[in-house]
Amino acid sequence: MISRYHEDKRQRWRLMILMIVTLAMIGSLGVTLFGMQVRQRDHYEGSLSRQSIRRVRLPPQRGRIFDRSGRLIAHNRPSYDLVLYLEEFRQPGAWANTIGKVISVMDELTVLMGEPPMPDEDRVRTHIHQRLPLPLIAWRDLNARQMARFAERRRYFAGVDIQVASVREYPFSPAACHLLGYVGRADPAQDDPETGRAFYLPEFEGKAGIEAQYDHLLRGEAGGRLIRVDAAGYHWGDISERPAVAGADIQLTLDIQIQQWTEQELADSQGAAVVLDPRNGDVLALASSPTYDHNRFVPVIRTADWEVLRSDEHSPMLNRATAGRYPPASTVKPLVAMGALINGIIDTQTRIECTGSYRIGQSTFIRCWRRQGHGILALHDALKQSCNPFFIDLAVRGGYGIMLHQAAAVGMGQRTGIDLPFESAGLLPDEAWKRRTLGDGWRTGDTANVAIGQGALLVTPLQMALMTSALANGGRLWQPRLAMGIWDAETRSMERLPPRLIRNIEWPPDLLRAVRHGMHAVIHARDGTARRAQVSGVNMAGKTGTAEVGPKHLDRKHGWMIAYAPFERPRYAVAMIVEDAESGGITVAPRIGRLMEKLLAEEGR
Repeated sequence: MISRYHEDKRQRWRLMILMIVTLAMIGSLGVTLFGMQVRQRDHYEGSLSRQSIRRVRLPPQRGRIFDRSGRLIAHNRPSYDLVLYLEEFRQPGAWANTIGKVISVMDELTVLMGEPPMPDEDRVRTHIHQRLPLPLIAWRDLNARQMARFAERRRYFAGVDIQVASVREYPFSPAACHLLGYVGRADPAQDDPETGRAFYLPEFEGKAGIEAQYDHLLRGEAGGRLIRVDAAGYHWGDISERPAVAGADIQLTLDIQIQQWTEQELADSQGAAVVLDPRNGDVLALASSPTYDHNRFVPVIRTADWEVLRSDEHSPMLNRATAGRYPPASTVKPLVAMGALINGIIDTQTRIECTGSYRIGQSTFIRCWRRQGHGILALHDALKQSCNPFFIDLAVRGGYGIMLHQAAAVGMGQRTGIDLPFESAGLLPDEAWKRRTLGDGWRTGDTANVAIGQGALLVTPLQMALMTSALANGGRLWQPRLAMGIWDAETRSMERLPPRLIRNIEWPPDLLRAVRHGMHAVIHARDGTARRAQVSGVNMAGKTGTAEVGPKHLDRKHGWMIAYAPFERPRYAVAMIVEDAESGGITVAPRIGRLMEKLLAEEGR
């Protein structure tokens, strides 16, 4: 009996202890739940919201680009992409099983598509862990054959579909590739502080040319969609959506037909050319050769293609028209003439003898292109024959200051302000520059070299077109412009952008007339250096130049020509350079002639 009593007593104590422990655990759980649901309610609600609601960034439709006649030169086209919704491929167990399933399905689709998919196993893994609710793009821009083959076997591929995306297209490519530029994948985190917590669909931004310069207008405003996902990342539905706002359309001063004509004249060479309207600074053509196909950058340029472009020794990505720096050679002689006339160094009848060379000091000679010399000649014939000793004599007698002033007045050594990125200012050397750079003072030889467009003087083709425009229009230096107007996406009205006058250069009309008539003879005289540019029925003016570049033993030359037409009422100002040319008169003048013929034939002259 006693033993039975003690046993029952121990049993009651065990039950009591178990009850106390159970109550303590329930109490602890209650305190924990109270803390989570009451005291830390805000914290956990925010955490739940972050886990269950995600924002998807929706890219806007990029604005289009038109030329001055309304021709579409950059727009958006549909790209039919084959996508996989990875949520529907979930396999039991570790994520590796799901990744294996996705790779297996892509292997089957590879046979159907006839080419391998874009994502590899690492990209599939990254997509699953970071962007699971969004479709994985496996093939971009399907052709008609691929779409038809997929449509026939679609029922065998659950979780696979065709998605339509918007991609950039340049219908005239490679025409105007350096001017228009291209787009590339954007990083939304750069302009949206919330996207660090958001998913985003592909969005593009301008990387070069007009696409980069006006990206803030063309790009538009991204929209957004709130979606609900669970802790594993599965998409359970949409909550709300804010539509994207399309970018603005831009109309350029560019004439795509003139652009194509200009590029045709450079097609077999390296060089650049610019065509301006001297009445307002409108850029009608801005060409650089060699070109590249900017459609290859859409939607993303292949690594192999990029390496070919990047390693090409001819630098097809360089916009030579705005960033190429060249000695201008004899195309600067009209400026030397203006400086000498304005400062009274000579008048239009002053005669100077050319013996075939100009001596500097006791032993340095700068030769004329005509070895036997031109004899005694005045300004008109000196321009027509591009006589080196004549213009060196003017610069040396007048001092470098007269040349420096005229060159600065037309914008040498300064960026023109054209609405394109990465423009070069060239180089307008002076004594301060030489002391700073070379530790030496300015010498007579430096003045002589710059007077014939050699030495340290460097210009861009755009700067030379701007100088030509000023000579043509009487001294008005316009800022070259490409954007003519911005189209409002909602009102469909265009805000016109007015031209901007930089300065009026003080060139007395009678002195400018004398220089212009010398430039007229350059083309129309029987012995003018640019007689190969003559076009029947076309009256124009110009100046050739042949620049020596590199070591003398290599005998490398760049050929230049500037021109404007019609002579009486100029509508076109052109500057063209061809690298590794025979001379400006032989290599470039015929190209200028063909181009001018097309330009004026288009208008009925």
